[in-house]
Amino acid sequence: MFGLFKSPSFQHATLGALQRKGGYWRGTISLGEQMVPLLIAGGKDQPDAEALTLAQALPAQYAGFKPLIEQALFEHYEPYGSDVESDVPKLGEASQVWPQVQLVHVLVDAVDKAMAVELGYTAVWDEEHTLGARFRDGKLLELNGSVVLP
Repeated sequence: MFGLFKSPSFQHATLGALQRKGGYWRGTISLGEQMVPLLIAGGKDQPDAEALTLAQALPAQYAGFKPLIEQALFEHYEPYGSDVESDVPKLGEASQVWPQVQLVHVLVDAVDKAMAVELGYTAVWDEEHTLGARFRDGKLLELNGSVVLP
C-alpha cells in the first residue's frame, strides 16, 4: 500500500539516480567543480530521451558556454553597477562576474516547443531574481531575468 505514494525513480548510466517529483525528474549534475540540482522534463514513467541527451552532454559543453553566460551576466549587471548610490560591487569587465554569481540549478525542458537547457544563477547585484541562461543547439537563446525553479 505504501508503495503507491513512493516517487518513481530512474537510473541513468551517466547522470545517476533521478527521482520524479513536482513534474520533473530530479538529480544532481557536476559542472566544473560544482554539484548542482538537475531537473529534467519527462513523463511519469521516465525522463524525456532528448532531455537526457542534452543533460548528459552539458558537462562537456559547459566550458564553451561560460564566455556567453559571462557576457550576458555582465550586460544584466551594468544597470545595477552604474548606480553610484548602490552598494553593488563595481565590476570593470565581464570576467569579473564569476565571484558575484552562483550556479543554483540546471533545468532541461521545452522552451517554445523545443528542448533547451537553462542554467540558473543567483547574483549579488540582483537579490530578488534567479537569472536563467537558456541554450538550444549550443547557442544562447537569452538570459531570462527572472526564472522560478519548479
